[in-house]
Amino acid sequence: MRSLSSLNHYFWKYKYLFLAGLACIAISNFFAIYPARIVQQLVDAVIDQVRLNQLFSDTPFEKKLIRSSMRLASYFALLMLAMALLKGFFMFLMRQTIIIMSRHVEYDLKNAIYSHYQKMHTGFFKSNSTGDLMNRISEDVGRVRMYIGPAIMYTSGLIILFLLVVPIMVNASPKLTLFVLMPLPIMSIAVYLVNSNILKKSEKVQQQLSRISSFVQEAFSGIRILKAYNMLQYFGLEFDKETKEYQDRNLELVKFNAIFFPLIMLLIGFSTLLAIYVGGLEVAKGNISPGVIAEFIIYVNMLTWPMATIGWVTSLMQRAAASQIRINEFLNIKPEIINKNAAIYPIHGKIEFRSVSFTYKETGIEAIRDLGFIVEPGQTMAILGRTGSGKSTVAQLLNRFYDPDEGSILIDHKPLPEHNMYLLRKETGYVSQEVYLFSDTIYNNIAFGLHDMNYTKEEEEKLVIQAAKDADVYDNIMGFTEGFQTKIGERGVTLSGGQKQRITIARAIIKQPKMLIFDDCLSAVDTETEEKILQSLVRIMKGKTCILISHRISTVKMADKILVLDQGSVAEKGTHHELLNAKGIYYDLYQKQLLEEQTKV
Repeated sequence: MRSLSSLNHYFWKYKYLFLAGLACIAISNFFAIYPARIVQQLVDAVIDQVRLNQLFSDTPFEKKLIRSSMRLASYFALLMLAMALLKGFFMFLMRQTIIIMSRHVEYDLKNAIYSHYQKMHTGFFKSNSTGDLMNRISEDVGRVRMYIGPAIMYTSGLIILFLLVVPIMVNASPKLTLFVLMPLPIMSIAVYLVNSNILKKSEKVQQQLSRISSFVQEAFSGIRILKAYNMLQYFGLEFDKETKEYQDRNLELVKFNAIFFPLIMLLIGFSTLLAIYVGGLEVAKGNISPGVIAEFIIYVNMLTWPMATIGWVTSLMQRAAASQIRINEFLNIKPEIINKNAAIYPIHGKIEFRSVSFTYKETGIEAIRDLGFIVEPGQTMAILGRTGSGKSTVAQLLNRFYDPDEGSILIDHKPLPEHNMYLLRKETGYVSQEVYLFSDTIYNNIAFGLHDMNYTKEEEEKLVIQAAKDADVYDNIMGFTEGFQTKIGERGVTLSGGQKQRITIARAIIKQPKMLIFDDCLSAVDTETEEKILQSLVRIMKGKTCILISHRISTVKMADKILVLDQGSVAEKGTHHELLNAKGIYYDLYQKQLLEEQTKV
């Protein structure tokens, strides 16, 4: 329960709904109990009336007694109907308060978790699987809601019902009360044991369902690879194994579910028999009236289901506690990257690395070592190097996805942590090495960076079209049946690699940022398309600071300065011609790529 105590502030936040819900539970239970007293009085009155009818049989008073009996029965019937309606009304209000409160808490908790996720550094998402992150914000929060809603509601209802009913029962007959309540704790324990097994089986069913979902998602996302390698039949057989396992686990769950209700009905019947048997003996001794037996049978049925829910509620609380522990684990992780500045100010775009070193904590790989360079506002600097030389790490450090271990990064002479991080990112157009497109229209993917800018619809459309032309993807888009409104599928699965890269370039340049970072963004396009895009970029990059990362000489040769990285350090730097004349790493790469181009021709 210690983990669930972190939810107490939500009860305080929605205290009026919670207190109103408790009041409705109490009133509803009162109207549920009162008809039992009516039944007791009715049974005793009917017995007395029968005796009177027998006494005055074949006399002038017989018809009057019958009419009196009918009026009495009608009165009791209307009274019970009124009690039932009032009980139902307050039960409705009870659910409209307690359950709605739980939904509000669910909403707040999901938003709190999602907001916390957004603040976390990039390494957090690398060390935690997407499935686990999704489960904590969906399934775990759902379990916590079951504690705040149904578990609290049923527990409160049981406590209030016991406080109201048991004193009445003891007052009527202590002995009968003892015998009638005896099976109820046994039932709670039995229900708890059965329900615990049901929950374990349910967990296994859910786990298998998650496996099937992941399996299907991967199969559909990689459908081209499956077809290319002729693996459709193999994956079909694997899917059959997974669904067979799901079926088997569901059948095990059904067996335990089959025990649940018969067990409850058996114990209800046993309590009812005890009420009739022991009550009959008490009536014979003259200790109670016959109506008390009927009253106790109603109380037994009233108490049985709430008692049966004890086991279920206990399981709900255990599951909620386990889920809240998992949620708290993430909520207690402090983000490593924190924005300390909310000011709005102009960005000019001067970039400076001073003896920067960085090692990825997840892998222990030292990506950059003692790196230093300066890019003046409006300059284009290219970074070239072999795979694993640290090129992409420079882009990630500039976007402040990570902070360096040593050294400092300055923008406009100010250290990166002192800047408004969100302002910097707004003024940076970033095209990552890993192309990512949303499952939306091409138009919305390109206009993604304009969501917080006050453009009219016409202005936005013009910017989208111009960005598509600058990225040399406009003709491709217009070749689609629906043009810019074409749905591109999950992660852009309906587009070619080159088309996806060019759409991400359009997305980066449309917001006209002060700084542009292109991380190997032309690797999937041919030489002719690359040339067209570079010609457009030369115009777009005028007056903007640009970092151009690539492994191809043809991409970087137009830069004002070129940095060649080798194992995270600067191996060479200069212009294209200076580096060719130096005949070092850059020259070797140039000769090798030149030879590859000639071979293709």
